[in-house]
Amino acid sequence: MPENAPWEYTLYIPNDPRAVTISRRTLRLILTMHGLIRLVDTAELLAAELIANAVRHTKGPAALRVRWSPGVLRIGAWDADPEPPEPPQEFELLREVEQGRGLALVRACADLWGWQPLARNGNRGKYVWFELAAA
Repeated sequence: MPENAPWEYTLYIPNDPRAVTISRRTLRLILTMHGLIRLVDTAELLAAELIANAVRHTKGPAALRVRWSPGVLRIGAWDADPEPPEPPQEFELLREVEQGRGLALVRACADLWGWQPLARNGNRGKYVWFELAAA
């Protein structure tokens, strides 16, 4: 497929620790099939952090969304918890905290990241996303 055509995939996952592995493998396959192998390692690592948070911190289902717009890959995870994510503000604090390291990694490795409250099928939750530039 040409890299300049936009596309999008969504993988709905149950609240199951195995969802992280399934999401990583699915993401790797999608990016490889679209010729974006150079983004696979970083995208897979950061997506796994988002899905792991969704599975660990909520009791409901989650979803992984992968979207390509020419030059930009956006990956996000929806979960049923409406509370905002809270990464540590200072990287030096990472040694002292039990949680938040994954989001600090997302913040450090992604070109852009963010979150937004989201309602889906009558359920409240949030969507946490990151972007990687193809260049």
